[in-house]
Amino acid sequence: MTLITDRRDLLIGLVSGSILSIVSTGALFYYFYGSTPDAPTTPLTTIPPARNSTVVEGVDGLIGNTPLMKIRSLSEATGCTILGKAEFMNPGGSSKDRVALNIIRSAEEQGILTPHKGSTVFEGTVGSTGISIAMIARAKGYKAWIVMPDDQAQEKYQLLEKLGAHVQKVRPVSIIDKNQFVNLARVQASRFGDDKRVGYFADQFENEANFYAHYQATGPEIYQQTQGGHLDALVLGAGTGGTLSGLTCYLKARVAHLKVFLADPQGSGLYNKVKYNTMYAPTEKEGTRRRHQVDTVVEGIGVNRLTRNFDLGRRLVDDAYRVTDEEAVKMSRFLVREDGLFLGSSSAVNCVAAVRVARQLGPGHVIVTLLNDSGQRHLTKFW
Repeated sequence: MTLITDRRDLLIGLVSGSILSIVSTGALFYYFYGSTPDAPTTPLTTIPPARNSTVVEGVDGLIGNTPLMKIRSLSEATGCTILGKAEFMNPGGSSKDRVALNIIRSAEEQGILTPHKGSTVFEGTVGSTGISIAMIARAKGYKAWIVMPDDQAQEKYQLLEKLGAHVQKVRPVSIIDKNQFVNLARVQASRFGDDKRVGYFADQFENEANFYAHYQATGPEIYQQTQGGHLDALVLGAGTGGTLSGLTCYLKARVAHLKVFLADPQGSGLYNKVKYNTMYAPTEKEGTRRRHQVDTVVEGIGVNRLTRNFDLGRRLVDDAYRVTDEEAVKMSRFLVREDGLFLGSSSAVNCVAAVRVARQLGPGHVIVTLLNDSGQRHLTKFW
């Protein structure tokens, strides 16, 4: 009799405990969600929206729609909201993916290039555009031939070779020399091809497909991401000038009060072109030039000639800041330490200038800049 009673008590205890557990769980869900556990109306944590919630077509479908992020440390230090467009999140690792894709697409639309016919895309570049061209050429059925100065970061050559590009290194010389890397790429393209194969010179400095890549895509993205153009300043450097001109022409037509500032590395002549309409840098003095283009550790921006793409928007640029190598290096280390942002040299230049603009405008303003690429392709030179 005692054994039966014990078993009955045990059974009652188990059933009672189960009922209490179910009731308490339901009560907790109701407390947190205000509804049944099957259909919570307010989640406990907010899941960030997907960058792109649809299925894309190939690697070129991954290009663009990059996030616009608040750079916390710089915003807190200045009292402004400093936003960086994370172009390093493109599949090729830089904003040049947009340019390379649009250049190749434009050539296809004009009937110049046809995939899988043995055609080759040629370009003279200091690295990033070449990497983007090599990636997209592979994806779309072309080969890539990249001509570069031989004094760039070593990882750029390595990336190009892994992507299957033919890499031709040349000594740094002036743009007026026929063996300058851009000039040589043009010559190589003209010598290539036959009845079926084409050698196409991408010509990123003068090809307006560069400008339109940003006028038609990057600019509208920034406009939308700032809730219909709620920004006060745009700050970025220029190499080919396509990004600066494309963004400036698109945004200034829609944001009446917008100010645009050029961020120029030491040794570049664009600063004086914007400020005084004279293409000149102190390193242009007789006997002072050391390199082919710009005397700086910064790669990807700065030039001592007026390109077609830069000229398209230069009259809309309001002012310019010159950034030294030391300032760029210090900024890059600061952003790693404070924000975990590991950026390349041109991005660091942009951030230095963004802080200067914030201090000039005063607290409460919204400033947008570009984070062109990460530090991963600048390890052997800038880092």
